[in-house]
Amino acid sequence: MYYWPVFPSGCLMSVVQIKNLNRRLENLAHEAIHELDKACGNELWRSIGFDAFDGLVDSERRAIANYYYGQWQTVRELQETLS
Repeated sequence: MYYWPVFPSGCLMSVVQIKNLNRRLENLAHEAIHELDKACGNELWRSIGFDAFDGLVDSERRAIANYYYGQWQTVRELQETLS
């Protein structure tokens, strides 16, 4: 039996569309993780989250980290909704 997600607008997504969306979300998550590791210089943000960026002295790196952390959180929320 196949379950087709129904969105508030009443749209149905096919299995292929869902797989493509999941693949794109996974790519965005990998990009965000890579950029966060690069901006922070370590993987500490993975365990303490957003607070890890407060210690960044360089404001440009902090801005990049904030951007990609937001991207990563959004992707995670979408992935949870679709699963």
